Amino acid sequence: MQTSVSRSTAIVNIVNRAPAGSSVNYAEASPETVFGANTFNLSVMKETLKPDTYQSLLKTIQEGAKLSPNVADEVAEAMRKWAISKGATHFAHVFYPLTGLTAEKHDSFYDPSVDGKSAISKFKGKTLIQGEPDASSFPSGGIRATHRARGYTAWDPTSPAYIIENPNGTTLCIPTSFISWTGEALDTKTPLLKSMQAVDKQARRILKLFGHEKIGRVTATAGPEQEYFLIDKGFYYARPDLLAASRTLFGAPPPKGQEFEDHYFGEIPDRVMAFMYEVDRELFKLGIPTKTRHNEVAPGQFEIAPLFESANLAADHQQIIMTTLKRVAQRHGLVALLHEKPFAGVNGSGKHVNWSLGNSTQGNLLDPGDTPHENAQFLVFCCAVIRAVHKFSPLLRAVVASAANDHRLGANEAPPAILSVYLGEQLTDVMEQIKAGGATTSKQKGTLVIGVDTLPELPRDAGDRNRTSPFAFTGNRFEFRAVGSSQTIARALIAMNTILADSLEYMAGRLEGGKDLNKAIQGLLKEILDEHGAIIFNGNGYSEEWHAEAARRGLPNLKTTADALPALTAPEIVEVFEKQGVLTKAELESRKEILAEQYEKHVNVEAKLVAEIAQTKIYPVAAAYAASLAEGIAGIKAAGAQTSTGTLEKVAALTAQLEGSIEELKQVHGAAHGLADWTFKVCPAMLKVRRIVDELEGLVPDDLWPLPTYQEMLFIK
Repeated sequence: MQTSVSRSTAIVNIVNRAPAGSSVNYAEASPETVFGANTFNLSVMKETLKPDTYQSLLKTIQEGAKLSPNVADEVAEAMRKWAISKGATHFAHVFYPLTGLTAEKHDSFYDPSVDGKSAISKFKGKTLIQGEPDASSFPSGGIRATHRARGYTAWDPTSPAYIIENPNGTTLCIPTSFISWTGEALDTKTPLLKSMQAVDKQARRILKLFGHEKIGRVTATAGPEQEYFLIDKGFYYARPDLLAASRTLFGAPPPKGQEFEDHYFGEIPDRVMAFMYEVDRELFKLGIPTKTRHNEVAPGQFEIAPLFESANLAADHQQIIMTTLKRVAQRHGLVALLHEKPFAGVNGSGKHVNWSLGNSTQGNLLDPGDTPHENAQFLVFCCAVIRAVHKFSPLLRAVVASAANDHRLGANEAPPAILSVYLGEQLTDVMEQIKAGGATTSKQKGTLVIGVDTLPELPRDAGDRNRTSPFAFTGNRFEFRAVGSSQTIARALIAMNTILADSLEYMAGRLEGGKDLNKAIQGLLKEILDEHGAIIFNGNGYSEEWHAEAARRGLPNLKTTADALPALTAPEIVEVFEKQGVLTKAELESRKEILAEQYEKHVNVEAKLVAEIAQTKIYPVAAAYAASLAEGIAGIKAAGAQTSTGTLEKVAALTAQLEGSIEELKQVHGAAHGLADWTFKVCPAMLKVRRIVDELEGLVPDDLWPLPTYQEMLFIK
């Protein structure tokens, strides 16, 4: 039998690998000088624009005022000069189509002169404001037909332009919205901006009720945490499933996994640390405020998290973070895996979206203060969130639905597919008092005495944290933990903003015009908690008991994409989106169709890969090993000795089962039609093949196994 060399070659290359990537020396170039260096930010605008132009643009960015077309030419010229000074030869309208990914069309600044002897750089306001990519080659869910290709990109001045560097040049990137010729949104940015506008409008109504006269623009903010895996690219390219499906479709559990809990927050390997330094520097240049980096729970898993920003800017920056992780990993001979479940049996990867609301005049509107029972304004906003999550929990599950994320949410992993809200001890106590007739006290923060004289006493929060909750209050914000690591955060933000706007509108309508505001608030909050308090749960979201309790409370458990997607076009969902001016019925139907198509395409690719790898890589090795065992046993018996045939019988039986399961998968795959078939027939058929292959991995000699193993991929860096 021929020994597989791809695994051993990858390991040798790792052992002998020299450090790669560019050196990061903050002693020579401090973060203060690097941060935002490649961003056309407010500082650059102030230096390069006329004062009145700058003020007009600033009003648009900070207050949401319409931008006068008269300033476009001056902004375009300033942007051109700045970009060329950074070495840019091209500009790109960057947009976010319904693939959930980033798209960009590059155009040159330069045109030939009349005599053809030189090139002249040009960039007009019209070109800055509007571009025209092909709209028929992106998923539209029926909004655009192939023969109706016209679509437009529209400059978003609230998200700063930036420079992307390449070893051979630089490009000016301009964030834009992407819409069809008939005006429908073909992207995630357009409805996100609309949802932020809706929240601003309704939140101001609430703030006005509390007597505020000077009310700044209320902005939804976000701070997403990004989890990811790193593996050596030698292993990656030896795994066809990772290459084409971004996850391992086979792989027996390693002898050691994450059970020792020794990787989380552990020492970061030097090679990974070098990668992280370079990621941070690249993101600093683009003005992305990365704050945290650390080992995550699973071996080979890591996390990066930025500070809070405007939700629109956070969504744009999150797309850049994903691209940067992949690009920089390649320089270090690594591959960044953003799939939600690249390895079975260990922690999957999510993208926890910390979400809040605030403005420049009233501050963070979800900050309870020291005595939340006295903070009526906070209680109104908090109860608005509770109502929104309970009333529209199927929507929140639908916007994070995908073939990849189903492996996390449907498998009772952090978080479960059941939507619930964690408030903590302090707020839960306040809410219970409100339900009982009126809140009069709040549990106070205490002091944690450690008992070691040399260690200081620590302030202790009024409540604990709950990492099993999909929607948890964490001090001055809510954390939506169900978003998948490969997904755009925009879909979740659009949903959260829209349903919050609906709740705020409902509450404003109930409170406006009343004579006794305090009494009206007390009655409304009690009513909301009585009707929607079932969504509040502070216990263990992983437990079987919670699943039973959630069912008794009437909370939906939408385990799969097939279960979740119908919510997108439910009448109450269409009504709230249309009422808030965020998405039309046709746009919602298109997104439902696209998500269903993406699910089917992902499972289709995986099914073909499972059959191909099992047939061409695993079966030949297993059959040859069985033959080798049979020959060896025959030789032993011919010599007059006795030997066991147990291993041969196991390998032979599994090899026969493998052949049968491959054929069964092919038949089920060929007949699949619709989400239900792909979910409940094709996926189980793939899993059946996998179980056989994974058992064979434990029987076939290690040096013959054709695929890099979990032990190698997760632990060898």
